[in-house]
Order: sequence, then structure tokens, then C-alpha cells
Amino acid sequence: MKPVTPDTELSLFFENQRAIVSPWGASLRRYFFIDESGQEIDILWGYSGGSGKRGGQGDVLIPFPGRIGDGRYSFDGQSLQLECNDKEGPNAIHGFVRNLPWHVQEAHSSKVTFEIRLDADTYARRGYPFSLAISVMYDLGASGLTCTFTVKNVGRQAAPVGVGFHPYFTVGTSVIDEAEVQIPGTAYLEFNERLVPTGRILSVAGTPWDYRRFREIGRQRFNHCYVQLERDAQGMAMTSLRHAASGHVIDITMDHTFSAVVVYTGDAIADAPRAALAIEPMTCASDAFNHPDWGLKRLVPGETFSGSYRIQLRVM
Repeated sequence: MKPVTPDTELSLFFENQRAIVSPWGASLRRYFFIDESGQEIDILWGYSGGSGKRGGQGDVLIPFPGRIGDGRYSFDGQSLQLECNDKEGPNAIHGFVRNLPWHVQEAHSSKVTFEIRLDADTYARRGYPFSLAISVMYDLGASGLTCTFTVKNVGRQAAPVGVGFHPYFTVGTSVIDEAEVQIPGTAYLEFNERLVPTGRILSVAGTPWDYRRFREIGRQRFNHCYVQLERDAQGMAMTSLRHAASGHVIDITMDHTFSAVVVYTGDAIADAPRAALAIEPMTCASDAFNHPDWGLKRLVPGETFSGSYRIQLRVM
């Protein structure tokens, strides 16, 4: 097999759906439906080729999603320092795997599995002295596109683990302001000026950030981590984006492993502000390495952590 580069891409097909993924970062790059006239209906605000990526489109965020203030955290008595790689301030952001080549473990016409390993010997100097075997699977089917992650602790000590994904969604509007969104969070984290949580969790009730029922996005500047998600009888939480004029609705359904969702309007993306809405399923809240009760998984040696979310288009 040819070496994996940022331009390496694979296409998945199922009936009238197509997705483009890459072993570079296990990224989800495009996803669209093909209507009866042959027209492609974009579900993602996506890209082709490594140089086309903007704003973290389609990134996989492991072993931590979101920001860790000053890159510092403590775990099992160890004080650790991550590299600060956040353009918004001196923070660590979004883990290590989104800019690495993954191995294609299995590939079919509608399904692919990528694998990667993080070794303590390599990542200790970057502030993460833990060993993980990670896989991400994309599966196109009748119910849409399902993304499943599996993380196994293959080291000798317990490891802190968080998992997140960074897709941007579009319902065909030129700017996301014209769309409506429904977010299941009953609370959100208060951020400071560096977009790091202060430690306070605020109720959405009676605030401009209550989107538990569909509301137009308008000029709201979202960069919010929602928690305490409303769930159905099966334990699923759903965030939805819709455009009344087209009748298109995108549902992002998260299983019980996802305890938070970040919603971001992309205002800081220089060449395409507010082109789409990032809806980021996360198994823990931002800065959970410093707030373990916010969903951080303490993965003991030999233990496996797995979950999935699904993207589905429907017409009103």
C-alpha cells in the first residue's frame, strides 16, 4: 500500500449516499446524498486534499477533545504538561491523532476501519505517558453514516481518555445564520476569555443559549460546550440542524458514551466565517482532564472504551 499522506482519501458508497474519508487523521472529509436528478446534497461542509482543510473539519479528537488550560493537568498523583498548540491562547487542544497517518485495518465499499497506536515512550515527553490502541470505523447504511470508536489501554497504568469528533454541517444555506438548530444540553460550561472553562456549569433555562427546541441561529456566536444532555428512553441524545425552505433536517444522534456536545459557528475561520455549524460529539466536556467528573474516562490496563454516533438526513 502507498504511504499515507494528507491527500490520501477513500470513498464509501451505499445506495444514494457517498462519504469521503482519509487515513490521515481518520478524518471524515465529505458526506452527501444524491437525489433523483443526480444532484449532490452536501451534509457536511467538507474538503478534498490535505491543504483544503479549514477549522478542524472532520477531525478526530483523541485522547482529549476541547481545550486544557495552559496544557496542565494531574492524574493519579502525576503533574503533567502537554504542549500548548491552541491558536486562541496558551492551551492544549484536541489531542494528538488528527494530524497522524492511521493504518487502514479493513476496507469495504460502504465501511472502513482505521487504527493507530499511541505509545507511552513516545508521548511521555509530550505530556501523555500512556499507551492506547485506537480504532475508528465509518459505516454507511440505510440509517445514515455511523462512526464508531474503540480505545483500549495497552499500557501498564490507568490512562485518562476523552474522545471527540469535529464535523461541520450544512443544510444548503450560504451562511449558517439562516438555519435552525436544536441542542439537547440543559446546561453549558462558562468559558473565560481564553475559551477555557472556569469550572462553573450554567443552566440554559431563561438564557439566550437555550436551544432545547428548534430556534433560528441568526447572529448567535456559538462556541459552547453543552452538558447534562436530554436523552430518549434508549439513552440517545440528538442534536439537529434544519432549514425550513428546503425541508432538510440533519440529525446527529449520540449514544450514552457521549456526555457533551460542542456547538461552534466558525466565526474565527478567516476565509469562510459562519459557512457551517460544527456539532462536535464528545465523551467528556472541555478540560475534563482537570475536571474528571465531567465525563473523563479512567481506562485501566486491558480495558476497552467504545461508543458511536450517527448522522442522518431526513426531509420534513
